[in-house]
Amino acid sequence: MPYVDRLNRICGFLDIEENENSGKFLRRYFILDTVKGSLVWYMDNPQNLPKGAEVIGSLKLTYISKVSDATKLRPKAEFCFVINAGMRKFFLQANDQQDLVEWVSVLNKATKITVPKPGDVPQPCVESPLEAPGATKQVSYKTEIIGGVPIVTATQKGEGQNGADRGGLRKPPNQPYYINRPTYNQDQTVVKAGYCVKQGAVMKNWKRRYFTLDENGLSYFKSELDREALRVIPLKEIQKAQECKQSDLMMRDNLFELVTTSRTFYIQSDSPEDMHGWIKAISGAIVAQRGPGRSGSTMRQARRLSNPCIQRYTLRTGECCTYVDSPLLT
Repeated sequence: MPYVDRLNRICGFLDIEENENSGKFLRRYFILDTVKGSLVWYMDNPQNLPKGAEVIGSLKLTYISKVSDATKLRPKAEFCFVINAGMRKFFLQANDQQDLVEWVSVLNKATKITVPKPGDVPQPCVESPLEAPGATKQVSYKTEIIGGVPIVTATQKGEGQNGADRGGLRKPPNQPYYINRPTYNQDQTVVKAGYCVKQGAVMKNWKRRYFTLDENGLSYFKSELDREALRVIPLKEIQKAQECKQSDLMMRDNLFELVTTSRTFYIQSDSPEDMHGWIKAISGAIVAQRGPGRSGSTMRQARRLSNPCIQRYTLRTGECCTYVDSPLLT
């Protein structure tokens, strides 16, 4: 059975088919380390091996998309389960049925990504000296990351050539100096922005990215401080944005998909509200980009996306009341 060691890692023995489709399972000692984000296996318990013994194999948790029972896929392999990792499937054998269930559960739990919320991880504080042109004394400034936004504040006073306080370089205590993150196009107005987790196109691993939506497209960056986007998805290429029906298969909460002309993007947000917010924002931006040639039904759909409380008129026909869209709204 898997157990927790002194380093709070899940450990235990399993048989693994190291060579894919070979049908030959070998006994290995597995360590699931959620802090390092990896699953590794050794010939034996490292405590029984010489110091510095190397791992036989390893797998990053971000590459794992699903772990499930594989008794139907490998009927001859008793208590078998499979780890889907990108283009590769790893088949393993547990000691018994309970061992199988517990390993599948802990692996799925460990690979289930949740986007960190602002403030969950302490950010480093760096002090750097900045000096104004013509000044005779440096002023020390402190840079902090608060809510994902870099903020620079002065840590000491400085004097210029005339001995005057260099207030032009410092902001009042309640008005910090913000460094705005440049986007790929400064002329575009950002409609929505924030961190999400996106599935890769080739390796199918999941990585945290910073997304911005403007009137022309959806862009994502490595971080909110990057100048250039890793990719820009034009709105004209997005066919629809909707909640992903395969979220149970991918073991991802708050998952939605962008269906484009060339690819389907799978994106995970940090809450159901944020997921629905992205879907509505992207859908509304798509509708808004279509311009004045939209049909009446498309116009009504756009209004519902931006404001679900649409006014309606009541037409009485005999004893019945029928609600129809106001002609003023179409």
